[in-house]
Amino acid sequence: QVQLVESGGGLVQPGGSLTLSCAASGNIFSIIAMGWYRQAPGNQRELVAISTNGGRITYADSVKGRFTISRDNAMNTVYLQMSSMKPDDTAVYYCNGHIYYNTNGWNEYWGQGTQVTVSA
Repeated sequence: QVQLVESGGGLVQPGGSLTLSCAASGNIFSIIAMGWYRQAPGNQRELVAISTNGGRITYADSVKGRFTISRDNAMNTVYLQMSSMKPDDTAVYYCNGHIYYNTNGWNEYWGQGTQVTVSA
């Protein structure tokens, strides 16, 4: 089994900054990609940012220039640095990982979610 555990959510004022962390643990053979999704009330879950082992990084248009995704491969951890935050960034943020659990098999895993609220 593989677990993804997020931390760092909370309340931030508009224009402020927040950093999320997600650590993967368990039966990890290798990691294909790790990233972040978010879901606001009444909306579908959407991609925020994702980082692949090949070095490719993709951001949602709504966060480009404001959010930065990074990884610590030695610690199987992914970060999301969020700045110039807006009320529209309010959502539950989910960590996502595409992870090989042995040489032949991989699964998609999700964290439990962490609430981010942008409000004055």
